[in-house]
Amino acid sequence: MADIVDIAVSNNAFKSLVAAVQAAGLVETLKSPGPFTVFAPTDEAFAKLPPGTITTLLQNIPQLARILTYHVVPGKLTKADLAKLGTVTSVEGSPIKINCDDGFEVKNATVLAADIDADNGVIHVIDTVILMG
Repeated sequence: MADIVDIAVSNNAFKSLVAAVQAAGLVETLKSPGPFTVFAPTDEAFAKLPPGTITTLLQNIPQLARILTYHVVPGKLTKADLAKLGTVTSVEGSPIKINCDDGFEVKNATVLAADIDADNGVIHVIDTVILMG
């Protein structure tokens, strides 16, 4: 099995996410033993951001890192685990609301694929970049 970063790199839907993680200097963290739960936005999710947002974030690495760490939760939490919790706290420190009543939603994002197993955690693919606040 591969770690979270290797899985993202091997999937063409995560080019923007991989570039952002590299730019923010988070590759080593996400390759560490963890475990981590990662809400991974697809390239289409990044494309939904207002024009210029990605460029601005790439010029503001601390802000980029905050947004990326908001997509990571300590521990290996499956959809079933998340459904029981209702809210989790991100590595960034802010709460993330989970809703599994009708489908599987993380804050304002719909989970497209859940419970992708990695050596150092689990990935849930989301259709929207989630932002704090």
